[in-house]
Amino acid sequence: MTVVVSEPRALAELDDRDLARLDAWWRAANYLTIGQIYLRGNPLLREPLNAEHIKPRLLGHWGTSPGLSLIYAHVSRLIRHTGQQAVYLAGPGHGGPALVAAGYLEGTYSDIYPKVSQDEAGMLRLFRQFSSPGGIPSHVSVTTPGSIHEGGELGYVLVHAFGAVMDNPDLLAIAVVGDGEAETGPLEGSWKGVSFLNPARDGAVLPILHLNGAKISGPAVLARKNPNEVRDLLRGHGYDVIEVEGDDLPGMHHRFAAALALAWNRIREIQTAARADEWDGSRPTWPLIVLRSPKGWTGPDEVDGVTVTGTWRSHQVPLSGVRDNPEHLALLERWLRSYRPEELFDADGAPIALIREQAPEGDLRMSATPHANGGLLTRDLDLPDFREYAVDVPRPAAGRAESTRKLGELMRDIYTRNPDNFRLFCPDETNSNRLGAVFEVSDRAFMEQVTPDDVAIGRDGRVMEVLSEHNCHGWLEGYNLTGRHGMFATYEAFAMVSASQTIQHGKWLQEARHLPWRAKVPSLNILLTSTAWRNDHNGFSHQGPGLIQNVLTQRGDVARVYLPPDANTLLSVADHCFRSRSYINVIVIDKQPQLQYLSMAEAVEHCARGAGIWQWAGTDDDTSDPDIVLACAGDVVTMETVAAAQILKQRLPGLKVRVVNVVDLMTLPRRKDHPHGMSETLFTELFTDSVDVIFSFHGYPGAIHQLVHGRPDADRFRVRGFIEQGTTTTPFDMTVRNRTSRYHLVMDAINNAGRVPHGATELKAWCEAQLARHEAYIVEHLEDMPEVRDWSVRTSGSNR
Repeated sequence: MTVVVSEPRALAELDDRDLARLDAWWRAANYLTIGQIYLRGNPLLREPLNAEHIKPRLLGHWGTSPGLSLIYAHVSRLIRHTGQQAVYLAGPGHGGPALVAAGYLEGTYSDIYPKVSQDEAGMLRLFRQFSSPGGIPSHVSVTTPGSIHEGGELGYVLVHAFGAVMDNPDLLAIAVVGDGEAETGPLEGSWKGVSFLNPARDGAVLPILHLNGAKISGPAVLARKNPNEVRDLLRGHGYDVIEVEGDDLPGMHHRFAAALALAWNRIREIQTAARADEWDGSRPTWPLIVLRSPKGWTGPDEVDGVTVTGTWRSHQVPLSGVRDNPEHLALLERWLRSYRPEELFDADGAPIALIREQAPEGDLRMSATPHANGGLLTRDLDLPDFREYAVDVPRPAAGRAESTRKLGELMRDIYTRNPDNFRLFCPDETNSNRLGAVFEVSDRAFMEQVTPDDVAIGRDGRVMEVLSEHNCHGWLEGYNLTGRHGMFATYEAFAMVSASQTIQHGKWLQEARHLPWRAKVPSLNILLTSTAWRNDHNGFSHQGPGLIQNVLTQRGDVARVYLPPDANTLLSVADHCFRSRSYINVIVIDKQPQLQYLSMAEAVEHCARGAGIWQWAGTDDDTSDPDIVLACAGDVVTMETVAAAQILKQRLPGLKVRVVNVVDLMTLPRRKDHPHGMSETLFTELFTDSVDVIFSFHGYPGAIHQLVHGRPDADRFRVRGFIEQGTTTTPFDMTVRNRTSRYHLVMDAINNAGRVPHGATELKAWCEAQLARHEAYIVEHLEDMPEVRDWSVRTSGSNR
C-alpha cells in the first residue's frame, strides 16, 4: 500500500482551515450545480438576473446533488491527509452536475476540455453545455472525468465498485447508493460483495447509503423505515454501520468528517492485519456509512407556499417557471446569491486559492484518477499459445469433444500467468459449463464460512461465482473499466437477466470512442453456453438466444458476435477476444460433446476470414455457381447443415451444394455498415450474387435478414433459426420443432435449388417419413434415433 496512515484524531477533527476549505468548496460546487441547471448567461451574477439569462429548457436533478458534493469534498480531504487512491461512483447518476462541478473545481475538467476554462467564459460554457444540444447529458456519464459508473440505469453502483477493487489493493471505491436506487433488484442483490472481497489482495469498497427521503415523486422505502430496521438489515449483510444525520452547519461537516475518519481507519485496520498475516481468515465486518440529509439541501425551503426542500419536489428542478414568473426568478437569484459566489471566484471567475487547496494533488484528484480511465493502467495479458490446446481433427465431423473444456484449460493457464490481471465471473456454473480446469489453479473466492464438504472454495480464490448475473456482469464491468481482463460465462438464456447491463456498457464504450482522453479498456467478453438448442432437461425457460439480438443493435464499432462451431475455432476466437480492447465480444457455443470440424491451422484461417466454404462438406467444384448454398452459423445448426449436405451428396449426387460456415457473425453486413463486414468480392465468392441460400442460424431468423440487408438480392436468403419452439425434449427434437433439422434443410434445398435433379421428389418423401419416424421414436424410447444421435461423417469421400 502507498497509503500514509494518519492519526484518527487528525482525520476526525476539523481545524479552522479545514472547515473553511470544506465550506467554500461545497458552496462553490452547489453554485455550479444550480448554474448548470438554470443559467445560459450572467454566470457570476455580476448583474441582476433576468429572464434572458435562463435556459429555455430546464433539465437536470438538484435533489441528490448537495449530498453528493458533501461526500466528495470530505473524501478529497481524506485523500489529502492520507494519500489514499480513490474512485468515486455516484449511484444517483442524475447527480451529474455535482460531479461535473467537482471536476471543474479540481481543474481536471479544464485540463481535458480546454474551452471550459477556469474563468468567466469557461464557466458560462460549463453552464450552457449541460443537458443541451451538442453538450453533455445530465448523468455522471462517460464525458465526466473520474467516472466509471454512469448510473442512468439504477442498481449497479456496488457491483461496479466491487469489481473495481478486485486485485486492486491500493484502491478505495466510494460507492454512493441512492435511496431510490436501493429499491432496485440488482442493488438489493449486490450488498453481498463483501462475501467475496479479500482484504489481503483486494482494495476496499466504502458504501455510503444516502437517505434523503424521496424519489422522483414519492417517498423512498429505506428512508421511511425505522432506522433500527435499516441498521439491522445492513448489519445482516455484514457491515459495520456508521450513521450521520442532520442539516445544521457546520455541525454536519464535523460529524461527517468524524464518520469518514472512523470508516477509513477501520478499513486500514482490516487491510493492515490481513497483509501482515495477522488475520484469522474470517470475513471482515467492513464499514458502511448511512448519511441522512434533506433532499435538495440548501435549496428553497418553500415555493408558492409549498414545502420543497426535504421532499420529492426538489428531486429535479425546484423552480420550473423562472422565465415567466418574476417571483420564481427572484427566488432563484436569492438562492444563487446565498452561496456568496463573490467570495468563491476571483475577478476572472476562477476558483479562489482556498477552494483550489481543497483538491488533492495530481492523479490523487478523484476526477483525475487513472483508475477511472482504466485503459491508462491496462497491461496486456500474458497469453499462452492457444494452439497448444488444439483438438486433433484427422477427419472433419468424425469425432466429438467438449469444446468449452479446452477453453477452460486455456483460462487455467491464463490465471497462472496473470495472477492479478484476469478473472472468470460465472453464476455458479463454472463446472457445468466445462470450464472447471480453472479450479486446478484457483479456488472460488468466498469469505464466508467454509465446511469440509466444500470443494475449491476459499478466501484466496479468484474464480468469481455468485448466483447473480447482475453481480457477475457488473463485477466484470468494474474490473474492465479499471484496466483488468476477464470473462463472464453464463447459460445463454440467463444472459437476458443482465442484458440491459450489456447494452448500457455498449453505450459507454460507444461514447468513449468519441473522447480522445478516454484510453481503450479491456473488452467485455461474454461466453454463452448451455444454449437454447441443448437445454434438454431444463426446457423452454432455458431456451432463448436473445442476447445475440440485443448486441446486434449496438453500433458496429463495439459489437462483436462469434459462433465458433468447434473447439479449435473457439480457442482462436477466445485468443482474439482476450487481446481486444473496448468491444463487447459475445461468444456462443454449447458445452456438450459436439462434432469437431477443423484442424487448428484450418480454424485459425477460418476465424481470420470470419466465414468460409467447407469444400469437404459439399459437392461444389468451384468451376461454376452451385445449385444451392447451405450456410450456417452456430454449432448445432452447423451439424445439421453438414448432415443435410451429406444426405444430398449421397441421395442427389447431381445437385451442386455449397456449404458455407460463418464464425464471425459481423462479417455478413456490408463494410460500410460494420467494420468486420466482408468485401463485396468475398461475399460473392461465398454466397454468389444470385443462388438461393438456405441459412441455418443459431438465433432468431430475423437477425440474418437484418445483417445481409443491402447485399445482392438479399431476398434469396431463406433463414432457419430459433422460432420460440421449445420444451423439455431431445436435442434433435429441438431442431425439428424449430424447422432447422437436417431433414427440413434437405427439403428447403430441393424447394429452392436452381434445378431439381431426378430423385428429388422421392427424397422429400423420405425426409417427411424420417420426421414422422422421429416423432414416434422419441416418445417411445425417450431419446433420439441412433442414426441421428450418433451421426458423423463416415463416407470415404468426406475428407479434405
